[in-house]
Amino acid sequence: MTIQERTYAAIIVAAGQGSRSGLDLPKQYLPLGGRAVLAHAYQALAAHPAIARILVVIGEGQEMMAREALACATLDPCLVRGGATRRESVRAALDLLAAEGGVSHVFIHDAARPFLPMAVIDRLLEATGEQEGAIPVLPVVDTLVHGEGEHGAHALMGGDVDREKLRRVQTPQLFHFETILRAHRGVAPEVAATDDAGMLRLIGVPVALVEGDSLLEKLTYAADFDRARQMLAANRLPRVGTGYDVHRLVEGKPLWLCGVEIAHSRGLSGHSDADVAIHALVDALLGALAEGDIGSHFPPSDPQWKGAASRQFLTFARDRVAARGGEIAHVDISIICEAPKIGPHRDAMRERLAALLEIDVSRVSVKATTTERLGFTGRREGIAAQAVATVLLPA
Repeated sequence: MTIQERTYAAIIVAAGQGSRSGLDLPKQYLPLGGRAVLAHAYQALAAHPAIARILVVIGEGQEMMAREALACATLDPCLVRGGATRRESVRAALDLLAAEGGVSHVFIHDAARPFLPMAVIDRLLEATGEQEGAIPVLPVVDTLVHGEGEHGAHALMGGDVDREKLRRVQTPQLFHFETILRAHRGVAPEVAATDDAGMLRLIGVPVALVEGDSLLEKLTYAADFDRARQMLAANRLPRVGTGYDVHRLVEGKPLWLCGVEIAHSRGLSGHSDADVAIHALVDALLGALAEGDIGSHFPPSDPQWKGAASRQFLTFARDRVAARGGEIAHVDISIICEAPKIGPHRDAMRERLAALLEIDVSRVSVKATTTERLGFTGRREGIAAQAVATVLLPA
C-alpha cells in the first residue's frame, strides 16, 4: 500500500489538567503566540495533506475551552471525552475511529507539543511503509548518572549510564490502525506501558525510530512556556498594514464607531452598519496579511451583508491572523471628524476593540482629529478613519 492509498487520521491527546505547569488553565489551553497551545498542534497536523481527520480527546468540563481554542481550525475538530488515564483517552478515540471505519493509519500526538515540523510527519509516513509503527526520537547528549543514597539534603552521584543506545521519545507516533487498536484492546490495564509505542512492543510488534526535532519538546513547567514564547518571538517578523475609509453622515441612522453606538443627530451611511473606524482597521489587518481588502471578502453587492454589524468583519480579520499563526501586536486608529466629540467615548472604544480582537487594551490606540473645518469632514458631511495594524507572523 503506497502513501497515496493509505487513509490517515490523527488523535491529539488533550485531556490532561496540566497541574505541573503551576498555571491557571490546563496547559493545552494556555495562550502561546496569539492562540492556544492545542491550536498550534492541531493546525500543524491539519496542514499536512495526508491527514484527513483529527480527533481531539478532552477532559471533563473542557468542551467550551476546546471549541474556543479551535475556532479557527481549517479541519472541523471532533471532540472525544477522555478517560482517567492517557491510555483510556486514546482508547476512546480509537474506538470511535473503529466504529466509523475507513482509517488505515493513525497519528497519536500530545497537545503539549505544539511545534510540529512537517519533516517529522514525512519521516513517519515513510517509515510506516516498512513497519507497523514509527516514533520520532532524539539522542541523549547529556551525561547520565545514577543517584545513589543521600548526604544531608542531597542525593549522591553514582555510576555513569551508557547513553549510546538511549533515545528520548517524542510524539506524534504513527501506527497501522488495526495494529494499535489490537494493542489497546489486548494489553491488560494493569500492564504498564508509558506510551502507545510501548504497547506495540508488549504485543511483539517492532517500532521504527525516525529522527525527531528539538522543536517537539513537551511543555510541562512554567519555564517551558517562557522558552516557547521567546522562541516564537525570535522566529516572527512584524508586518504592518494600513487602512482608510470614509462614510457619509445621514439622517435617521445610528452612529457606530469602533463597535460602540454613539448618541448623535446623524449616523453613517453604508451597506453594513458603516462603522468607518472598524472598516479601516479590517483593511489594515488584511493588508498586513497581504490578503486583499474588506470589499474582496465582504462585497457590498452581496445582500447578506446589508446592515451587518461590522464586528463580524473585524473578527474575521482577527481569525485570519490566528489561522496564519500570527499575533496582533498593536492597532492604532485615527478618527477624523468635527463631531461628535470622540474623547468621552475613547476608553469604551478601546475596550470594545480589545475584546473583539482578543488582545489587551494596552495594544489598542484610538485617536481623533479634525481638518480645521476644511473638506467634507470639516463641513460635517461625513467621517473618515485611518488605521495602522502591526501583526507578527512566522518568518
